[in-house]
Amino acid sequence: MNMQRKKEGFQGQKAIVIPKQIISSQCAGNSIIGHLYVTDIGYYPKAKFHYRERLHGSDQYIFIYCIEGKGVVSIKKDHYTIEGGDFFIVPPKVAHSYMADAENPWTIYWIHFKGTAADAITEMFLTRNNGYKGFKHYNDHSLQLFDEIYHHLERGYSIDHLIYSNMCLLHFLGSFLFPKNESHQWSVSQEDSHNIAIDFLNRNLDSMLTVEDMARSVNLSPSHFSYVFKKKTGFTPIEYFNHLKVQKACQYLLFTKLRIKEIAYELGIEDQSYFSRLFTKVMGISPNEYREKRID
Repeated sequence: MNMQRKKEGFQGQKAIVIPKQIISSQCAGNSIIGHLYVTDIGYYPKAKFHYRERLHGSDQYIFIYCIEGKGVVSIKKDHYTIEGGDFFIVPPKVAHSYMADAENPWTIYWIHFKGTAADAITEMFLTRNNGYKGFKHYNDHSLQLFDEIYHHLERGYSIDHLIYSNMCLLHFLGSFLFPKNESHQWSVSQEDSHNIAIDFLNRNLDSMLTVEDMARSVNLSPSHFSYVFKKKTGFTPIEYFNHLKVQKACQYLLFTKLRIKEIAYELGIEDQSYFSRLFTKVMGISPNEYREKRID
């Protein structure tokens, strides 16, 4: 099939790939979220030339929801046309391909997930929809749930954020399994000191902050700030800041042509070798290897 591939991604896109070591240490064995957890998540608006083909399938379950535009998907021997309101799910190790329509490319929300309950949830999807494709009317509540998952994962990998976001994942998938049962109420939790500090970190990803800088942003002493932050997140402030930097680096690698040195500079790191070591430590592969990695 002749298919032009988008090199720079899609304007307005966003994506997060959870590091494998975080998945193995914090998610897979967790008694609360081990049954269902996100491995990758993203949003592609008007994704012209979006195309994926996996002859041997994926290691994760794949869920894609199209809110506008068109596309096509093949799963095993089944072929579907996808339009606004349609969603589909792909089990792991199953050959599949999908692509956006050339004239009216789709806008999609997508999540890759795993867990001990993932197979049973997928089987329920297949049973209720008589196949891999389903339909759901546009609903702000479901997309608010998606944004809630993304927002908390974007804020780092503290156990609180992981548990909360993955509990939202079950609710999100449930809104597609049982659309008639949805509640339209929504609430937003209040910020506290460590969340205020995380906002400060996200605003300063291009800087090399010290613990003193971070503590000053919430009017705490460095020692007390470090104690509270690690108690709340499970990581030291510097470890957490590095996770956020690497998360941003992943997006540069996936969606831009910036060189490794340029990405390091965007993150306030002048030493390219240090950046590469940091990235490899967090993600388990080098920046160049990651750039070759293809997610949804």
